[in-house]
Amino acid sequence: MLAKPDYLNELINSGDFLTLSRDNEWHLEASEFALENGTRVSVHDTGVIEFQPQGTTTKDVVLSSAVHGNETAPIEICDELIKTIIKGELALNQRVLFIFGNPKSINIGLRFVEENLNRLFNGHHTVEGVPMNDERKRAAKLEEYVTDFFARGEQGSARYHYDLHTAIRGSKNEKFAVYPYLHGKPWKKSQLQFLLSCGVNTVLMMKSPATTFSYYSSFVHGADSFTVELGQVKPFGENDMASFAKTKQTLTALISQKEVQYPQFNASDFELFAVHRTINRTQQDFSFPFSDDAENFTGFAKGELLATDGDTPYYADVEGEAIIFPNAHVALGQRALLTVIPMQVDSNFV
Repeated sequence: MLAKPDYLNELINSGDFLTLSRDNEWHLEASEFALENGTRVSVHDTGVIEFQPQGTTTKDVVLSSAVHGNETAPIEICDELIKTIIKGELALNQRVLFIFGNPKSINIGLRFVEENLNRLFNGHHTVEGVPMNDERKRAAKLEEYVTDFFARGEQGSARYHYDLHTAIRGSKNEKFAVYPYLHGKPWKKSQLQFLLSCGVNTVLMMKSPATTFSYYSSFVHGADSFTVELGQVKPFGENDMASFAKTKQTLTALISQKEVQYPQFNASDFELFAVHRTINRTQQDFSFPFSDDAENFTGFAKGELLATDGDTPYYADVEGEAIIFPNAHVALGQRALLTVIPMQVDSNFV
């Protein structure tokens, strides 16, 4: 058992791990304690807390938020779940690791401090010739914590990672998820049913590797993993938490029940999109022809201008080609825009 640090009694009494993490932006002394119901609690670092219930478990669940610090709704959801567990109001039947990815960026109310944390996973935190910063160090640590968590699970346990976000822009489809590239493995209908239970019926199917946290867990650890966009960025206190009720209820059931039953799969319940192409910003002079309030999933007619990168224009080459995550201010070399086209459930789903 680790020595008890000064913060431990306050954490046990309040359950407020979020404030503790925000008060210790880059590091927090590790500690362990047990709840009255026998659940073992391990604080691994600032923003990283693990719950291990008594008895045999069948699921290892990672719930991350605050990979971008200004995306507050998922932070509030996870904060509430952590508090109810520590206070003994929610009994667990599955192992769960909660991660507040970037506590300092929460404090300054921005997506990141120096560098976008969600572009630094799957080994991209350490690149020869690129100087380290706190976010690169943090990405490396988060990978280590996830690796350790999954390695200590029961043999044969199912692995899940839901990386919870909100989008910069509004969206024609308010909530949507990004299904990481699976390298030829089939997509799972059961995971679409889980997402639907969360209130998410729109899913983007990626077609190439990525640097995101969800892709890392999927590729390296074989987890069922998603980036889940739950709406639009808003400051703390301005989120309509009622609109996230389904998400919270479904996550609660996932970690507190031995088995969760979802409605029978029906393809007509979903809007599925395949990524058509990625447009990167390579020049300082990069712009979009549409306004800053253009929503995700806005479609364009074939031949319409989508973006201009220096002297290179990009035009829609498919009727209805739709935009996702447009951001003209990303660093050079990073993705400024995804475009997507509708797809149907087919033999690639099991």
